[in-house]
Amino acid sequence: MAGASRAPTQENNMNHKASVEQVRVEDLHKSYGDHEVLKGVSLTANSGDVISIIGSSGSGKSTWLRCINFLECPTA
Repeated sequence: MAGASRAPTQENNMNHKASVEQVRVEDLHKSYGDHEVLKGVSLTANSGDVISIIGSSGSGKSTWLRCINFLECPTA
């Protein structure tokens, strides 16, 4: 059958996950003038993890995402 592929086995999935690097953010700080928005935020996420970022309006969720995507420069 053209274009058909075999379903991945559990063993192949485990080997793939072990070979994929994780995302790590350590001690991220971001300030706007004297207003410190992010105060030492850290996160480690492994391959296959599902992450949810929650917080009130103005708590720094979008700023954190912009910093880890290099759209804004962290303060430290």
